[in-house]
Formats: sequence, C-alpha cells, structure tokens
Amino acid sequence: MKNANMLYGAVGFLVGVVITCGFYLYNRSSDATVHEMSEGSMIQNTSTDMETEMQGMMAGLAGKTGDAFDKEFLAEMIVHHQGAVDMAHAVLATSKRPELLKLANDIIAAQTKEIGMMQEWQKAWFK
Repeated sequence: MKNANMLYGAVGFLVGVVITCGFYLYNRSSDATVHEMSEGSMIQNTSTDMETEMQGMMAGLAGKTGDAFDKEFLAEMIVHHQGAVDMAHAVLATSKRPELLKLANDIIAAQTKEIGMMQEWQKAWFK
C-alpha cells in the first residue's frame, strides 16, 4: 500500500510538472507576469523563476528519507497543485479559447481532487 501511495504521489508530481511546463511554454512569448501562490509567496512567470521554484521544491526533498521525505513531498505538491489551480482560474477569468477553458476546468477538477487526497494523507499519516 505504501508503494502504491508513493506511485500515486510520483504520478501527481509529474502531472503537475507537465501542466506547469505547458502553461509556461504557451505563455513564454508574453510579457512576464507576477503570480501569487496559495501560501502567499510571489513568483514571476519567467523561465528563470519557474526553474528556481522547481529547484526550491526539489531542494526541500534533498537528503530526506522515509516519513520526512513523504511529509515534505506532500507539502510541496499541495502548493504546486494549488498554483496550477490558481493559474487555471486565471484562464477562466481571462481567456476566450474553448481549448484553454476546457483545459483549465480539467486542471481545476483533477488537481483539486488530488489536493484533497494529499491533505487527507497528511492528516492520516502525520497527525
């Protein structure tokens, strides 16, 4: 069961990375914008800042094993997924392209569900 949970977490992480990279690639020709993450930090939408953000998430996992790794992974992934949900809400408020609106709704539905799942795991495993 623990291996299955780690697999689900890894898949969720990879989906989040792909979605974040997709949004970056789509928007790379536009002017850089500032985005407020759910925990209050501000990031600017440039390749350097996105890379720095990802490096920071990965650095938080460095050297951790067992429960310490799992706990940090979940915390980072919840923030990461919330960032994608926040970006998707911006798409709904701004874009008129049906493809992006569908993508945004799909992201909100999937990643909100995953955030809830990860929060439940946090409660169950790390009271």
